[in-house]
Amino acid sequence: MIHSLHAGIRLLSTSAALSLLLAAAPQAFAATPADTLVEGFAFDDIITLDPGEAFELSTAEITANSYSKLVMLDPADTSKVVGELADSWTVSDDGLTYTFKLKSGLKFASGNPITAEDVAFSFERAVKLDKSPAFLLTQFGLKGDNVAEKAKASGADTFVFTVDKPYAPSFVLNVLTATVASVVDKKLVMEHAKKVTPSADYKYETDFGNEWMKTGYAGSGAYKVLTWRANEAIIMEANPNFFGEKPKLKRVIYRHMKESSGQRLALENGDIDVARNLEPGDMEAVTKKNGIQLTSAPKGTVYFFSLNQKNKNLAKPEVVEAMKYLVDYDAIGAKLIKGIGEIHQTFLPKGQLGAIDDKPYKLDVAKAKELLAKAGLKDGFTITMDVRNTQPVTGIAESVQQTLAQAGIKMEIIPGDGKQTLTKFRARTHDLYIGQWGSDYFDPNSNAETFAINYDNSDAGTNKTLAWRNAWDVPKEYSDAAKGALLEKDAAKRAAIYEDLQKKLLATSPFVFLFQQTEVAGYSSKLKNFKLGPSFDTNFVYTVSKE
Repeated sequence: MIHSLHAGIRLLSTSAALSLLLAAAPQAFAATPADTLVEGFAFDDIITLDPGEAFELSTAEITANSYSKLVMLDPADTSKVVGELADSWTVSDDGLTYTFKLKSGLKFASGNPITAEDVAFSFERAVKLDKSPAFLLTQFGLKGDNVAEKAKASGADTFVFTVDKPYAPSFVLNVLTATVASVVDKKLVMEHAKKVTPSADYKYETDFGNEWMKTGYAGSGAYKVLTWRANEAIIMEANPNFFGEKPKLKRVIYRHMKESSGQRLALENGDIDVARNLEPGDMEAVTKKNGIQLTSAPKGTVYFFSLNQKNKNLAKPEVVEAMKYLVDYDAIGAKLIKGIGEIHQTFLPKGQLGAIDDKPYKLDVAKAKELLAKAGLKDGFTITMDVRNTQPVTGIAESVQQTLAQAGIKMEIIPGDGKQTLTKFRARTHDLYIGQWGSDYFDPNSNAETFAINYDNSDAGTNKTLAWRNAWDVPKEYSDAAKGALLEKDAAKRAAIYEDLQKKLLATSPFVFLFQQTEVAGYSSKLKNFKLGPSFDTNFVYTVSKE
């Protein structure tokens, strides 16, 4: 029965196969199909699959495997950028104009040719949609009324990108490895565009296919997305038009599995090939099982909790400092993140230019009480924290709840899935929010900008950095330093600017940095070439095969 069931799955349509997989009880599963990679993965943070809007860690992995960009990080050396759609590029002597030549014979999954016009449209679309990741491109001076001139095709295979300042070329190229720079199929997207009345959501008379792209697909990556069902599954299938190394497996299925224990049991039973969210205890358990291996990779992902400066108590400098002394970092490191992270108290992750490893804070209730008294809050106050109901953040939130209580601060935990908590954080309606930030591109500015720059602290602000989400009116000195670092071409001097900036934010910012993630996955020994990258958008699956 087992063999005939899975032979049947291989013959079914993808949607029918998914229905069968989801309908079956976990204990009814058997060996996964030989041509399919099945991963257990908590991806409740996904809001949309549109690369012009997506700004979540899980989505970055899906788009990285299904869309292509002009350039990408070299998987063998993340300090280098290599061409993906671009065959070559040049930078003008004044450092303002980047000219990219595309590889020949490129096609989208749809069969439509990839041209420089598609690249230009993708930039224009992202800027005019003006969704969360748009600032990655608008920081170069792109606006709705100039993007068509600043990012344009000068021939079928030539794309010209003009920036507003002579930035370090490595910075510009690193930004272009971000999800928002993914190239979409203009013809296909505009076939699904809707005419709209200009509003706060869409400033133009078209939605640029944004509503369709929430679940639709218009890319050229190794795999094409067939289905995304929120909090259920994502199915991708090999793209026969892919220009690079052909995928080894026909299909990839991500099953939404929130609990570590459920992932461990499914992996041990052969129901899934990979378990992506194992907690320390389950991680240790699978190491004792034959036929299962562990792999890990330090991630440029930092976990933090933030204090919304709209809250009058949290806006007091003494409270900000007190909060940093009300975290039991040692216990969190020893119990909750053992093997999946290490305590890290600054905004730049290890491995990036200018990162420091200062750890001046430890649990000190007496010091925190002294600071609270100085703020006129010696009896404490009441607060809430929005928490994604997955581990380890739930465990960390419970730990913080206990240590805050020792200083008289009553904290209510408000649980929700990733989409709910992120939406509230982005609307600036939280008190405390605990979450993670993964660099959008492998350059220190990705974190420096989001934590240390707030272009407009009003609710109408459009560059919605994490400082903006936290309603933190960043001191001009900090913002000027972060902006100035982009024009510093001497790497050592640039690193020194970031080192100094981290120390200042460590002392005064309304962010409490907790740890840097080490991503760990348990996987079946049947898999070959399964690897985790240094970021979620370098977790490639096209290389994976099965014995």
